[in-house]
Parts: sequence; structure tokens; C-alpha cells
Amino acid sequence: MHNKFALFITIIGIFTIPALIPDVFGHGLGGDQAEPLSFGGMEVTVRTELTPSDITVGEVDSANMQIRFFDTLTDTNLDKVTYRVEVWQSGELLARNMFYDLDGRLDVEIKPKPGCEKDNLWQCTVYGGSEHVSAPEALFVHGEACNDNNLDTCARPTITGPIFTKGGLYNVKVDIEGATSPRTVVADRLTYDTFISVAQEQNFFIQTANAEEIPVIVKTYYDDVDNFKFDKSDNSISFDMPFDWSPDYVDLVQVVHEEVRVPKTFSPYSEGKQFKGYVNGVEIDQRALLNDPYSYDDTNIVHFLITNAELKKINEALGPSNYDNKKMDLKLVPLDEITKSSTEFYLVDTTNYEPVPTTVNISWDGNYGAGDYVPFEIAFFDENRELIRDMRYVVSFIDSNDKVIETFLGDDPQMPGIISTEGIDVQKIYIPSQGTYRIDVRALGTGLTYDETYAGIGSGIIELGPSLIKSTSEAKQPTAIPAWIKNNAEWWAAGQIDDGSFVQGIQYLVKENILKIPPTSQGQGTGSNEIPAWIKNNAGWWAEGAIDDDSFIQGIQFLIKEGIIRVQS
Repeated sequence: MHNKFALFITIIGIFTIPALIPDVFGHGLGGDQAEPLSFGGMEVTVRTELTPSDITVGEVDSANMQIRFFDTLTDTNLDKVTYRVEVWQSGELLARNMFYDLDGRLDVEIKPKPGCEKDNLWQCTVYGGSEHVSAPEALFVHGEACNDNNLDTCARPTITGPIFTKGGLYNVKVDIEGATSPRTVVADRLTYDTFISVAQEQNFFIQTANAEEIPVIVKTYYDDVDNFKFDKSDNSISFDMPFDWSPDYVDLVQVVHEEVRVPKTFSPYSEGKQFKGYVNGVEIDQRALLNDPYSYDDTNIVHFLITNAELKKINEALGPSNYDNKKMDLKLVPLDEITKSSTEFYLVDTTNYEPVPTTVNISWDGNYGAGDYVPFEIAFFDENRELIRDMRYVVSFIDSNDKVIETFLGDDPQMPGIISTEGIDVQKIYIPSQGTYRIDVRALGTGLTYDETYAGIGSGIIELGPSLIKSTSEAKQPTAIPAWIKNNAEWWAAGQIDDGSFVQGIQYLVKENILKIPPTSQGQGTGSNEIPAWIKNNAGWWAEGAIDDDSFIQGIQFLIKEGIIRVQS
């Protein structure tokens, strides 16, 4: 089943998605915004952004690093700012200097220069600019102020040295020494940590069973990868890289991004394949592993996009013994080819409902259907059919009776929308029955500033039939509680699915005898459908293996007895 372009637009229905006002901190493509601090009755923060936003080592001679100091409540810059800026990578200092800026937006030209032979890399770094007369030791350049359109001609200081000469995660530490006047020293120094990623490509080959060599590129945005291996038994690719798993460091890392590029002519990685990903042996969520068959005609790109939340989950799964680990092991395993269904529609603006240059494609495995948690892939394309990177959006799923089944707004109330870093995202939702469903999408904008070039609203219609996944599961004669049900309990306990979705899922599983419950008298309900907190705690503990199956089943029996879960025969 494949529905063509501009299938359906429902303006009224789209307003099931609320308008959101950006007031954010967090990582974006080529930039980062720190959490705000209180200063002079304001909530002030620092935003660091690179131009170009996606830098690959060896492909640029210079880059602009913009550091903006502003009040998040009014989105207004503070003027006459003295900055102390440090650039670090992998625990090594690369640059440290003070800068002065008139309008709260500091632009610094970074000129990468490899080949440093000093014991300390910062000793190879040189700075361009003049000391400001009113801000001792702070560099300043007189001339035209910088904006997004004049970076080639505006006045800005320079940093030349071993910066961006190696791919990975760079920590830009910013201290605000003074603000609102070059002579005003901040009583308590305001300190911010921001992180920006620079890509580096590493070339490898895999040897097939018939001695053919297949080129593979790993594009790393974090650190050098090592120990690249190909396992012929499952066609998996694995590699590792340095990583600090201590909780204090993990708290700072917003995302770890790695790309694996494999020719589509290599059948295990051909177009239409799906993949599983593992980090240190722990399977990662589908949203952390994105397959991009769109960007190149001849190459599949599989992205590991391991967010801060996913890193913490991995640490929790492995326990304290992983905290001293200094390595991240990544593994990519191709699965069977899927039967892909999709629908596609364009977006319109929210004022005149005129088309904007954004097309949304929603696709899913056609084997999924009623009673399944269906992973829907959502991809955003521009007018040139290229993926729109760093898109922020919200999405709702609505049934044929106009009932909103689920709305996804993102994980952080202070960061409106879901961020689709590579223009592709996956959202999983429980589909209770066969029939017609509507998917409403509201694109909020791109980047940390929510650029509205590709912002808009639109809807698509999908048809879902019976589950072929369910038929396969029944054929395998599962045990009393199939292991995959623990995923549902874990998502619910973590707040990734709501009570209604959890109850619907359990109802279906009990009704279909997939989750086997001892005979239980069904209650009529007490007027309240609220699920006791201890039930959710049990679900989380059971998913972690802290309590046994019987304890979890007792909780489900309680819900049935209280009439919160009603199972029809």
C-alpha cells in the first residue's frame, strides 16, 4: 500500500496539536545552548553555534563560532560583554582567551591548523585581535558588526590552531566576566558548558564470503573509532571508541552521533533493510538508530543518534560496573527486508494555509497492524527532495472518530517539539484496532532559533489492517509472558507511553491469551480509572528484573478486579 503525494490536508484537525512558544536550552545541529542562570533579575544563558553547522575535518579552511549571551525571558542580548572562552576536546585544552563584544553576539573566526608538535596543544594556538581599551586582556576588532549575512567581511577576532583538525565532540566553556559595561565585573562569575560536534570520516573494508571487498565509511562526530569488524554470521558491523561512562560526564553529553555508510549493492545493507543497534551489548531504542536511504542513490546511511536519555538508560541497564568503562562499543545488525507502506503530504503555513517548501513522508512496516506498537518513520524533505536537518516538530495520531490517540510534544517542556537531527525520526504508538487513522504534523522550525523557513502544518491518512506480527508470534507458541512485553512495562514506567496506551495494550494481550493471567473475577469499576502508583513501580521493577513474573501478574489481576482493565471474551 503506497499513497501518493498530497494525500490529505485537514486544517481543523491539525489544531489538535498546540502551538508552542520556543523557550529552550539544549543541543542542536552544530550548536548548543546551556541551561540559564539567574543574573540581575534575568535568566541568562549562552548559545554557541558553528557556521557551517556541519563541519567535516579537512573540508573547511575556516569556520565561524558565534557565542551569544542573552536573557531567555525576553530573547534580548546583553551588551558590552567580556567573555573568557576555552575550547577543549577529549580532556585536552586547545584554546583559552578573553574577548570583548559590544552587542552580546561574539563572532570568532576559527582557522584549523594541524601539525602541532608542542607538548600541550594550546601552546600552538595564536589569536588575532587587539586588546580593548576598557576591558584589559580581552581581544576586540573594530569594524562592521557581524550578522548572519556578512561573516566574510565583518570585524571579528581569530583563533588559529589545532581546533577542528580532528573529528569529535568539542567542549566550549564560556565564563561571563562582565556585562552591560566593559568595567562592570560580574560579582559571581557565570560559567557555561556548551558542546559542538565536528565530523571525521574513517574508511574501512569488509570482506564478504566470496572475497569481495566492500568499502564502508564511518563518520564520527565524537572520537576516533577503532577495532572495526564485520561478522559474516549475522552481517553485523561493530567498532568502538573512547567514552567516559561516569555519570557526571554522561550528564553533560547531549548526544553521541555516529554514521555508518554502506553501498546499497551489498545485499545485507540494501534499500528496504531494517537494523538493530547495540551499545555495550545493550539494545538501543529505535529512535536512536535511524536508516537514511534517501540522501544518496547508491549508499545507505545508518545513524547512531544516542541521546543523553539513552546514554543514561544504558548506564542504568549495565549498573555501576560500567561507570569506570572508558570505551563505547557499537554494533549494527541488519534485519530482514520489510514490506514498506507509506503516505506523503505537504505542509502549509498557519496564517494563509499556503504551501511551504516542506514535504512529510510517513512510512511503516506493512506487517504491523491492529494490536501492535507500530514504529512510524517520519521524514522531512525540502523543495529539492533533500532531508531537512535539525527539524523540530510535534505530531498527533487520531482515529476515525476524531479521538486523539496520542500526541508527541518532545521530552522536555522547556524545549518545545521533538528534534529530528537528520530529518528522520521514529515514533512508536499502539494501534488498538483496524481502520483509518490520521496523522497530524506541525513543523515548528529548524535549529536552536526555530527558523520558520520550513515550518507548517499538514495531515496524512493511513489504513491499518490486521497484524501479521501477531500471527507470527502466535505461531511460535510463546511462553506465559513473552520477553518483549517487558518493553511495554519499561516504556510505561518511564512515562514514554501513557496509562491509556498501557491499559489498551494489556487488554489486547490478555484477550488474545498472549499474556496469560490466572482466572480473575472482573470488577465493574469504582468510578476512578486512576492506576495506583505501586502498579507502575511494579512494572518498572519487573522490566529491570527486580521482581518476578508473579508479582507483575498480581498487579494486572488487581487492575482487572478493580475494573480498570476490562477484558472482553
